[in-house]
Amino acid sequence: MFAREHIEYEAVDLPDRSDLTDAQMRAAAREFYDRMKRRHTVRDFAARAVAQEVIENCIRTAGTAPSGANHQPWHFVAISNPAFKKKIREAAEEEERKFYDGGAGDEWLKALEPIGTNDQKPHLEDAPWLIVVFSQKWGYFEDGTRFKNYYVPESTGIACGFLLAALHQAGLVSLTHTPNPMKFLTDMLGRPTHEKPIMIVAVGHPHEEAKVPKVAKMKKPLDEIMTLAG
Repeated sequence: MFAREHIEYEAVDLPDRSDLTDAQMRAAAREFYDRMKRRHTVRDFAARAVAQEVIENCIRTAGTAPSGANHQPWHFVAISNPAFKKKIREAAEEEERKFYDGGAGDEWLKALEPIGTNDQKPHLEDAPWLIVVFSQKWGYFEDGTRFKNYYVPESTGIACGFLLAALHQAGLVSLTHTPNPMKFLTDMLGRPTHEKPIMIVAVGHPHEEAKVPKVAKMKKPLDEIMTLAG
């Protein structure tokens, strides 16, 4: 952890190793891909509760992500209170109405048509948990001195990826939601001004009649996302 009294390099032995054979590595990589390709972005949530411990451990996983200078410039607010979720939904839908009423522009709205979204966001109430992700532009030492964080968007983006993978591993489904602007979340959740809300993640179990847009499962083939150089 970054701390004012420990700002010098100290090397320690690598504490964890995976000593797999080549065959085991190939199998492990394929198994993880097979699992992750079954991850679905879901908007229809069941009423089934999710234990707080599950959410805490998924956020712990997100907190293991690499970050610029190891500053870990993120904070996660987990919400299960129905009244609070309702307030977030109402505020988010207010911003979404502006977005769909022309604020987004015709090209963006056209791109969203195959996804089937609109300004109604019932999932923000239906999901048993909402996780609001904040990025931190700077941090503070214990004496109140401010320090700069580095590669904040990249670091928080990686942490969000860890979070989504952990939620899927736990048998849950999720939906990332990014109303724009999102400053209402800073005020509503009482977060400090140096934090910026970047995402709401709705989390839970899928409703028995859950649907997903067909286009969402159309992923680019490997030869379009990977190039071997050299």
